[in-house]
Amino acid sequence: MTKNGLTYMDAGVDIDAGNALVDRIKPAAKRTNRAGVMAGLGGFGGLFDLKAAGYDDPVLVAATDGVGTKLRIAIDTGEVEGIGTDLVAMCVNDLVCQGAEPLFFLDYFATGKLDAETAAGVIEGIAQGCVDSGCALIGGETAEMPGMYAGGDFDLAGFAVGAMERGTALPSGVAEGDVLLGLASNGVHSNGYSLVRRVVDRSGLGWGDDCPWGPGPLGSALLVPTRLYVTQVLAAIRAGGVHGLAHVTGGGLTENLPRVLPEGLGAEVDLDSWPLPPVFRWLADQGGLDAAEMLKTFNSGIGMVVVVAEKAAQRVAAVLADEGETVVPLGRVTKGDGVSYRGTLS
Repeated sequence: MTKNGLTYMDAGVDIDAGNALVDRIKPAAKRTNRAGVMAGLGGFGGLFDLKAAGYDDPVLVAATDGVGTKLRIAIDTGEVEGIGTDLVAMCVNDLVCQGAEPLFFLDYFATGKLDAETAAGVIEGIAQGCVDSGCALIGGETAEMPGMYAGGDFDLAGFAVGAMERGTALPSGVAEGDVLLGLASNGVHSNGYSLVRRVVDRSGLGWGDDCPWGPGPLGSALLVPTRLYVTQVLAAIRAGGVHGLAHVTGGGLTENLPRVLPEGLGAEVDLDSWPLPPVFRWLADQGGLDAAEMLKTFNSGIGMVVVVAEKAAQRVAAVLADEGETVVPLGRVTKGDGVSYRGTLS
């Protein structure tokens, strides 16, 4: 008696479904094409021509990230497209802090059982993030791994590569007296969601319940994608006078701002210079979170900090405002170390 042979499909992996997904997302990837892209999806690797992108003596800069446990809310609510934009933002907002222009992006999508609608929604969100930040989606990996992820769970990682001309890296020239310009966030972005989920659980609300601080359901309000600062900040760099940039992610202002300050220099931040957005006020009230915890966990309303020479601050602020940013004069670079705060976070 001959036993029936097993197939990869019997083991829970559908190669045809993966191939169909690649065909489906090709138009989304094509929307992201920019100067330098040499090939579309489907090869063993993505090709990019730095000379065609306009670089003479380029230095490459790479970044990788995920979206943390914000992913849990996206999975539970089924609202997944914005999480793709989050993935791009977390990578390219870091790249631009080095003074680099994002050139191309690759994604990794892993799941126990491939759902084409979900995967396509995520990748279309990734494509939109790439379009908005001027980089190309030139490749990625969709991994179907039965037994590794339960139910409809999936995980994401993103990889971005950018470039700058040699000698233009940031931070550079940061000095005592430099002005700190804060760029407003549009929500919690993609950090601190383990605490967010704990606060929501304590509140007794579900993702489908009315949002306490604005219209629509709570889950949707917490899934607003991370703001992309790339094109705006590159315009500010071109205006001259920018000495450093800090993307305010995990660790908040307290941990991220010192990353761009030389030894012996710190920062003084005026907490009265911007209002705490309603989402953060609700999180603080519901969770009993003090100001120190808020400033070390969340962006608290400031998603990017631009460190700029005092004489250029007004010009750079005007450029950023023209690019659509809400610009906040946060404070200054001082002698010392770390971040000191004055005023009240409210």
